[in-house]
Amino acid sequence: MRVVVDDREPTDGPLQHLRTMADVEVTVRRLEVGDYCIDDRFVVERKTFADFSGSVCDGRFFRQACRLASSPKRSVLILEGSSAGRSTLSREALQGALITLSVILGVPLLRALDSEESARLMCYVSRQCSRHIRGAVSRHGYRPKGKRKQQLHILQGLPGIGPTRAERLLEAFGSVADVFAATQEELAAIDGLGSTTANRVAATIHEARTVYRVQ
Repeated sequence: MRVVVDDREPTDGPLQHLRTMADVEVTVRRLEVGDYCIDDRFVVERKTFADFSGSVCDGRFFRQACRLASSPKRSVLILEGSSAGRSTLSREALQGALITLSVILGVPLLRALDSEESARLMCYVSRQCSRHIRGAVSRHGYRPKGKRKQQLHILQGLPGIGPTRAERLLEAFGSVADVFAATQEELAAIDGLGSTTANRVAATIHEARTVYRVQ
């Protein structure tokens, strides 16, 4: 298994465990998306619960999730650690963020107890991928090919957004990330979208920051 680790990842995280595993080749360099790249096929974003909580509260999480969803490689987020103890993130905000990640953006979430288990999960991902290539695992469902089709597919997961409106959003804002960063007013200004749909879209993509209370 070949793993490229972003040079901003801590050395006492999964990196230290990956380096001790047999048949794992580790390279450290800067990655544009995610924290780990597995066999040049999968991008993994790893977050401890504390980092996840903070990134949802300040909005970083949604930008990172959009970049993961827009990557030409298959993406996954590993949420590491426990939510036990004090947290600035309400349960409703946590659920809203996870719905956006998995249901709207289609990025799967894996849970790990600690950094060692995160490293093992990455190995499991590599093995499952190899089995899929050999035909042992059958996967179904529509997967658009090409960056633009993938971007439009993501946008059509938003409420009230079909193919035509997805095209208009992408033309107006230029990227999926910029659509997710747009305000309700900016969305409503798009021809053919309307205030009702703009409100629904804005409530969906900004819900954890603007609707749920931070405790």
